[in-house]
Order: sequence, then structure tokens, then C-alpha cells
Amino acid sequence: MSTNSWTHRHILSLTEFTPKEYNIILQTAASFQEVLGRRMKKVPALQGQVVANLFFEPSTRTRNSFELAAKRLSADTLNFAPGTSSLSKGETILDTAMTYLAMGTDMMVIRHRDAGVPTAIASAMDRNGYQVRILNAGDGQHEHPSQALLDLFTICKLLNSTEPRIELLEGKKIAIVGDILHSRVARSNIWSLTASGAEVHLAGTPTLLPKYFAEFGKNRPSKLFVHWNIEPALEKADFVMTLRLQKERMSQHLLPSLREYHQLFGITRDRLKLCQPGVKILHPGPVNRGVEISSDLMDDSQLSLISQQVTSGIAVRMALLYLLGGGKTDNG
Repeated sequence: MSTNSWTHRHILSLTEFTPKEYNIILQTAASFQEVLGRRMKKVPALQGQVVANLFFEPSTRTRNSFELAAKRLSADTLNFAPGTSSLSKGETILDTAMTYLAMGTDMMVIRHRDAGVPTAIASAMDRNGYQVRILNAGDGQHEHPSQALLDLFTICKLLNSTEPRIELLEGKKIAIVGDILHSRVARSNIWSLTASGAEVHLAGTPTLLPKYFAEFGKNRPSKLFVHWNIEPALEKADFVMTLRLQKERMSQHLLPSLREYHQLFGITRDRLKLCQPGVKILHPGPVNRGVEISSDLMDDSQLSLISQQVTSGIAVRMALLYLLGGGKTDNG
């Protein structure tokens, strides 16, 4: 693997990523996934480097995935827990980041409930000439780059297991269904999927899918469509990505009931009959069983890619840390 073509100092958003850069990530992740299938799952790519996971918001999958990815690359890890930190004593978020910098941190993986926090920390570090790299692990309703990249990798690996690449998605129809208003995952996926040439269809209730989302795909090589009924989004879809209802982010009463939501937008076997015969389902997790997706579909390995998404996440996050850290390894 070579990092010669990689120019990003931080990974904060996917808005400016090019197809070539997506392919670098996909190919690097594929190499690491091969490593993860071996008996010895570690490589010395980031040996001696320190990765700090600064999660100011609760997380299970993303935090553990990044921690395991760093350890598989032989990096040392530091984990931040807000409940036991000096934030409760009045320390600012930037002061917290500076404390971890002083401990020798080379890369910071940051999640926060407010949009823009990882970008603000990256700007402060750059302004002061520090070499630390920042990776956005989800900020408010802004973006979640690594989740969109692992979704992209999961789909492309399914289409070509030996050579996943973004061009495989050209002309494919992908439906994203659910709470798009509050979803940073949806925003990042819109950028990556439209860059691939896929046809992206968003579906949700008008309260969870504002009209302005139709503007997201402007000047992209593909088409982006907005639907307030699920049927046109699912019709002949190759992939269906359903999103969690983020009730903790809803400041208003946006839904009549969870039961009614499932009746209108829940993914069921009957609804999948509208899709292509080989349709596959994705969900970033955690899943509200029986709300966004019927429980039997979630557990159906012939239809669901949810477990593959979790597995893909480790390889993709290894690739991102490797590329940011400038690591070199022959994977031997």
C-alpha cells in the first residue's frame, strides 16, 4: 500500500472527496480486511503512535471499532470518558484536547453531540502548528465520515470481493429511508454515494425529510431524489439503507407514533417486493427492531448486510488511521 496519493491532513467531512480518494480508502481497507482474516491480525503500521478516542457522546460500535482498529495497527490508545473527566470541573473541550496532545497523541478520533466540534479542534491545532491529525467520528447533525465509508466498502465488496471500487455503484439505485433530518450518517452517505454515480433516493415523512435535502446532490454526477412516500424510493432499488429514529435529538413531536411510522416507512418483506430481486439491506445501528425494520429481516443473512457493516468498520477505520498516520507496511 502506498500513501503517496493521500493529501488529507484530517478527515472531517466527505464533501470534497474525489472518486480516486474513495478508491484509495476502499483498496487499503480491502488489504486490511485480508489481514483481519489471518490468525495473526496485527501489523506494525502505526507502532509507536498514539490514538486518542475522545468521545464526548455515548457510543458503542464506533468507539470500540476505532479502538480495535488502532490496536490492530499496533498503535497505543487513550480513551476519554466525559463522565469521569475534568469537563465536570469546568475544563473546556479544547483544553481537554490539548491535554491529550501533551501526552503525545498523534491522532484524535472525536465524537460530539454538537456539529463542528472536530473541525474547530482541527483548526485550533493547525493554527498553532501542531501535527496531530483529527478524524470526525460523528458530530451533531453534520457528518459521520467513517460510517459512510464502511457502508460504501460493504456495498462495493459485495459487488466485487477482490477489487472493491467506487465505479461499481454507477447506475445502481440506493434508497435511504427514515430519520434523515437528524442523521449525520445520511449526510455523509449522500456525499459518497452521489460521488459514485449512484442514483440516490431519500424517503421519509415531511417532518423528517425537509425539502432542502434535494439541494445536496447538486453538481454531482448522479441524481438525488426526495420522496415523502416510501414506494417510489424502493421501486427497483438495489440497496436499501434504513436509518434509526433518533428520538433523543427530536426537540418537537415529529411523529404520531412508532407504530404508525412502521406502517408507513418500516422495511418489511412485503415492501422489499418493490425492489430488485437481489436487494440488500443496510442499517448503521443501533436498530429499533420492529420500527425501522422488521426483526425477521434484520436477522436474515440472505438480505441483511448489518453484520458485514460492523465487520467492515474495523478494516475501514484501520485504513483511515493508516492513511492519516502515514504508515507503511507490506502486510506481512
